[in-house]
Amino acid sequence: DIFDSDWYTSRSLIGGADIIVIKYSVNDKTSFQEIKDSYVPMIKKALNHCSIPVIISAIGARKNLPCTCPLCTSDRGSCVTTSEGLQLAKEFGATYLELHTLNDFYIQKYFGGVLEYFMIQSLNQKSSEKMKKRKKNQKRHRVQPPQLEQPEKLPILKGEASHYDSDLHNLLFCCQCTDVAFYSEDFSKVMEAHKVILCSVSQVFMLLFNVKSPADVHDSSVVRTAQSLFAVDTGAGLPVPHGAAEPRPPARVIVKDSVFCSCLLDILHFIYSGACQWERLEEDIKKKLKDSEKTEHVLEKVKCILKTPGKLNNLRDGSSHQIKHLYNTSLRLFFNTPVLADVIFTIQGATVPAHRAVLVARCEVMAAMFNGNYLEANSILVPVYGVSKDTFLSFLEYLYTDSCCPASILQAMSLLICAEMYQVMRLQHICELYIITQLQSMPSRELATTSLSIVSLLKKAKFHNSDCLSTWLLHFIATNYLIFSQKPEFQDLSVEERNFVEMHRWPSNMYLKQLAEYRNYIHSQKCHCAVM
Repeated sequence: DIFDSDWYTSRSLIGGADIIVIKYSVNDKTSFQEIKDSYVPMIKKALNHCSIPVIISAIGARKNLPCTCPLCTSDRGSCVTTSEGLQLAKEFGATYLELHTLNDFYIQKYFGGVLEYFMIQSLNQKSSEKMKKRKKNQKRHRVQPPQLEQPEKLPILKGEASHYDSDLHNLLFCCQCTDVAFYSEDFSKVMEAHKVILCSVSQVFMLLFNVKSPADVHDSSVVRTAQSLFAVDTGAGLPVPHGAAEPRPPARVIVKDSVFCSCLLDILHFIYSGACQWERLEEDIKKKLKDSEKTEHVLEKVKCILKTPGKLNNLRDGSSHQIKHLYNTSLRLFFNTPVLADVIFTIQGATVPAHRAVLVARCEVMAAMFNGNYLEANSILVPVYGVSKDTFLSFLEYLYTDSCCPASILQAMSLLICAEMYQVMRLQHICELYIITQLQSMPSRELATTSLSIVSLLKKAKFHNSDCLSTWLLHFIATNYLIFSQKPEFQDLSVEERNFVEMHRWPSNMYLKQLAEYRNYIHSQKCHCAVM
């Protein structure tokens, strides 16, 4: 009847309500649509400047549930679904209730509590203005509590961008730790490379270097490509590399296709750069060959070499996205395995196989160790001291995969120490960010009861030149002063560190003094009756 009146009468009646209840039957789609199209917009318009709670109530049990199959249109209009009611309530900003029947049980269980809540809210809202006036009058004659300032913002640590692809690309230029040399059919050397890098991108090279046998490869085109393009020579008739000091010289591979061999340098650059610059490779080969048929021939060979195992040739449209992902993840296959390994680390009585090419590309300290005048340069067994086996494996995993996942703060600190030992700065920053993230997410109660010594972490961070982390930890201790000042480890801080914490502590001494004075004032006021 409200909506049969004129607009101004309807608006005044709706605006004076404490609660608005919109009710419809779940088995009457027509009435629901009428509410949605006619009544809801009118109520929205009337409540434009009011904050009156609204309840949308769906009544009844659905007789014919609609089919959820997207191809089935039967029973679509027979009843109103829960999702439709919820969507209407969401658009309206209302509370949605479902009552199977209007009997005492459902009214009391579902409706009563919600109505009671909204009535209380409505009464509170109407009395809020009186309370505000009363509080203003009280504040004029009353001492204000001290204001607690916000703690200082903790220093922000910025992560270092990955240089994984550029590290491996530079490996091709420096020609360190090469173990394969490509020759043309006239036995002239074309380029040197690394087996582990080549095998990480292609099953063709896995077949060539006996990482896999033909029986292990289910794609016959891979076997045909390997046999038609390359041949591993035993060394007969080939010149020995000048100045070779290694007892095992690089494997010599003959490139049978002369056109492909002339573009091999560009192809290797493409592979070592992460196989993510297909357009550039295509352009470089076109400029070099200046023949569209030969260019297409070479590009098809590259596609056959780099195709994803078990799939059709994914590079027929020139796209190289899947090749890039294949490259970054496949190098993990050679982590901690003896396949193609040319160095073995001994640590805590265990052995860890690795590949010099990956280590040299990703770590400058190891590059100097394996290529300088050090014992490790000509030794297969390399002892490692100062770190645990698990920490060293995590360190190697980062070198191979450019990612690490510490299991705890202590493990992250151990990995940080190892990264500092080998001067891998990005890994050090990753460990710092992990430690900071874990400490920031720790609740105050857990921080107060944990056996983890933050001061010990601070000492280790300073000792291992992690300036960003040590500065952050000092601010963290100062920000949580009331927790750490009660711990025995607080006494282990140096004089300089203690002065820094006291200067930046939160809450400050001034605030605590003002708070004590305010509490004394409140306590003294309770002893006197304002009325009497």
